[in-house]
Amino acid sequence: MTIDFTPEQQDFAQAVAAFCRRECGTREQRDALTGRSEHNHSQALYSKMADLGWLGVTVPEEYGGSAGTMVDMCILLEQAARGMAPIGGIGPTLITGAAYAKFGTEAQKRVVLGGIVRGASESISMSEPEAGSDVGNLSCRAEKVSDGWLINGQKTWCSNAHIAENILLVARTDRTGSKHEGLTMFHLPADTPGLKISGIETMGGKEVNDLYLTDVHLPEDAVVGEVGNGWAQLMTGLNIERLILGAMMLGTAQRAFDDTLRFVTQRKQFGRPVGTFQALRHRIADLATEIECTRLLVYDTARTIDANPEKLFPREASMVKLKATETAKKVALEGMQMMGGYGYATEFDMEGHVRRTLVSSIYGGTNEIQRDIIGKTFGL
Repeated sequence: MTIDFTPEQQDFAQAVAAFCRRECGTREQRDALTGRSEHNHSQALYSKMADLGWLGVTVPEEYGGSAGTMVDMCILLEQAARGMAPIGGIGPTLITGAAYAKFGTEAQKRVVLGGIVRGASESISMSEPEAGSDVGNLSCRAEKVSDGWLINGQKTWCSNAHIAENILLVARTDRTGSKHEGLTMFHLPADTPGLKISGIETMGGKEVNDLYLTDVHLPEDAVVGEVGNGWAQLMTGLNIERLILGAMMLGTAQRAFDDTLRFVTQRKQFGRPVGTFQALRHRIADLATEIECTRLLVYDTARTIDANPEKLFPREASMVKLKATETAKKVALEGMQMMGGYGYATEFDMEGHVRRTLVSSIYGGTNEIQRDIIGKTFGL
């Protein structure tokens, strides 16, 4: 079963896959790129992808991008994840860039979208200690002053902030209405005085951060979009955010499957490859089927969004995020089980697949929230 890609898209997928095999195809190469640290982002590799024009795949041509489709974006993300390219910053960057492309001023677009094309990482900050799934409960306060805005508060779980050039900050500018009213997006350069970025140690390494904002002053033109309309602006970006997460986890699921298949084909017990035993052969069949179903859902949704870029698809986008992350998690855990002790050993990549996929059902809106959204679209 195959996706009906254009010849150009097929060439693009093959080019990204070949790049990953050449530049980061071995554990030794990946360790060298990341310094064998807990960082999951190599700026050197990211810059090479920028030089090839890939990071601007969805950026409009006037800002240096190639104005590609959602399908093109998914191809890049799937193949990069399958190739285990250590470019952890790409997901948050593309999510942030999409918001600027839709709501940013011309000056903001030139800074952020132009930066993405040349290899800059960007970040978006929504969550707070008391506002995770309940995003509308934000309390980080942006107060209007004579020469701009004064911001105080704390944000948390901010992916990419430690490597980002800019942060798209969502703060409260008005408390008089409902909790979903009075939210505003701000363009916050990462080197702004009064901003402290503090990393949170996780199973996956250095990925997320706390942000502490103490009398952070931003100019009047730091507002992205409309004052008080931040919630509606966030909602328009959910199609792309969930599609990005889905495409990345699709690639990770495929890589975990590839690694599992290679192991059960080569590993012998009782005189024959373990993959020939029915218990494992049936597991492999089930996982391959789940991955193919996920791939069809991801790319069908991408094409639907391409055909209707201004329309929201809450059911389809949430299904993509739910299905891709649950599939990736299942493939990694099943792969570890089939590899036995080797799947648990850090000598192999499977334990890393498990760590990366476990969190995928939490970030970007927990899968419990995705199920709730899907249910509501059926009038429940």
